[in-house]
Amino acid sequence: MGHVLWARDLARRLLEEPLPRRWAHTQGVAQQAETLAGVLGGDADLVAASAWLHDIGYSPALVATGFHPLDGARYLRSVEHTDERLCSLVAHHSGALVEAEERGLRGDLAGEFELPRSDLLEALTYSDMTTGPDGTHLPVEQRLSEILTRYEPGDIVHRSITRSSPDLLKAVQAVKERLSAAD
Repeated sequence: MGHVLWARDLARRLLEEPLPRRWAHTQGVAQQAETLAGVLGGDADLVAASAWLHDIGYSPALVATGFHPLDGARYLRSVEHTDERLCSLVAHHSGALVEAEERGLRGDLAGEFELPRSDLLEALTYSDMTTGPDGTHLPVEQRLSEILTRYEPGDIVHRSITRSSPDLLKAVQAVKERLSAAD
C-alpha cells in the first residue's frame, strides 16, 4: 500500500494544479483499478499505483517527446528510480504501442520498456478505458467515442484509437470476464 500512496502523491503533485481535468480522470482510473483487487491478488497494488501514474507524462514538467506514456515511464525510471514493472505498465497502457508507431516512437518504447504481463496491462487498460475525462465511470464504447470526438480524423490520437479499439475492447472484456468468474 505504501507505493500506492506514493504514486497518488506524485500524480497529485504533477497533475492537480496544471491539469485539473487530467487529475480528475486519474483519480477515477485509480478508483476503478482498486475495484479489481479481488482478481489481481498480490499485484493489486502494482496496478493501483500504475493507475495513479499512467498519465503523469502529460504534466508540463515532464513533457519531452510529447508522447505521454513514454515521457511518464522515462521519468519514473530515470528520476524516481521506480520498479521496472511499474514503468512498463505506464509505458504500454491503453494501446500505447500503436500510438508510438504512429508517432515514429515504437522502437523507442518497445526497446526501452518490456511489455508487461498481459493480465496486468489489461487491468490498467480496463481502468483507463472505463473512466471519462472527468473521472466518471462509463462503458468502454462510450469512452472510445468520447476520445474520437475530441480529435479530428487525421490526428495521431484519432488514428491510434481507431486502430487499437479492437484490442482495447478485448482487454476490457477480458477483465469483465475475470470479474464475473470471481463473483
